[in-house]
Amino acid sequence: MAKITKKLVDAIKAGESDKFHWDSQLSGFGVRVKPSGVKSFFVQFRNEAGRSRRLTLGQYGHLTCEQARQMAQDHLSAVAHGGDPVEQKQQARKAITMAELAERYLLEHARPHKKPASIAQDEQMIRDYILPRMGHMPAKAITKTDAARLIHSLRETPVAANRTRALLSKMFSLAETWGIRPDGSNPCRHVQKFREVSKERYLSGPELARLGAALAQAEQRPNPEHPSAILAIRLLLFTGCRKNEILSLQWEHVDLERGLLNLPDSKTGKKIVPLGGPALDLLKSAPRLQWNPYVCHGEKQGGHLIGLAKIWQRIRTAAEITDVRIHDLRHGFASMATAHNIGLPIVGALLGHTRPQTTAKYSHLSTDPLSAAADMISRKIQEAMGMPVVSGNVVQMRKKSDQ
Repeated sequence: MAKITKKLVDAIKAGESDKFHWDSQLSGFGVRVKPSGVKSFFVQFRNEAGRSRRLTLGQYGHLTCEQARQMAQDHLSAVAHGGDPVEQKQQARKAITMAELAERYLLEHARPHKKPASIAQDEQMIRDYILPRMGHMPAKAITKTDAARLIHSLRETPVAANRTRALLSKMFSLAETWGIRPDGSNPCRHVQKFREVSKERYLSGPELARLGAALAQAEQRPNPEHPSAILAIRLLLFTGCRKNEILSLQWEHVDLERGLLNLPDSKTGKKIVPLGGPALDLLKSAPRLQWNPYVCHGEKQGGHLIGLAKIWQRIRTAAEITDVRIHDLRHGFASMATAHNIGLPIVGALLGHTRPQTTAKYSHLSTDPLSAAADMISRKIQEAMGMPVVSGNVVQMRKKSDQ
């Protein structure tokens, strides 16, 4: 037995079986030489239970003798304080990776509790942003620096950066709940958000006129656009609804007698949408197919319209409003309302865009003022688009002096 040095290790020749050489100065520290000639440093000890354990430190050449000696000394010090480096290494190998945490997040949280569009967004962010950079890393080893670097790499797209940060933060919060990370260790906690610039776009009167003409041309030309697409765009304009609310609208949710849409689900939950005259006229004249429950039916039996985005691109090009998104039609409904002095509480109730606790203050509003507001807004849009006005029952709003 002698002190392990470079000269000693270089001199050891491989045999037919493993050879072990122990250090004379640090008990438990040694070098093993395999028949292949590979030389590795190790440390051997007994844990608190008295079980003999051996931990490989690394290969000679990758580690110097002094580096291996220092590692062995550190591990032996940990053993003296009740630790077990072998057990810790085994647990580290079993540690759940970020890829595994992401899959558990989707399986146990996102899919049972979130809406399909939100699930798809989560899956996209996990696939495109999180897994390429962190997928192989142990979830419990992710630091604030790791999280900050990922979010910073998305700085050119602030919205994507902030959404990814929120998703990561939720995943790490659940990791704490599931015992994967210590409590209070969320590495996203102090990672700053980026400032987001609003991209809301409002249609002017002339733009609405061009859009109305483009829609009329799209349904009258020899190769017309799908009638459900024209209907969907007009309903979006006249109701202020979200795209998915209109595309998923079924006839059983339409109450023509009361002039309402009874949406069983939306971004903010169950929702009632009062309809103005133009929206009612569209729905009354829209065809109902026996084989399809959807208002905006698609080509496939029992399915709603798909591919609205491509059709909208063609229509907005014809209307010379190429920067207007489908969602901007919802903004147009709101802007028309505020331009004609409709109060914000009524606009908020019509759009249904507030949190449940905020919408509670609208509960005292009767259906009449909401229906009247919806009617007035949609008629103003109809007039701006140059569409013929069909007479209908209009609920008149009382002036303040009459109330």
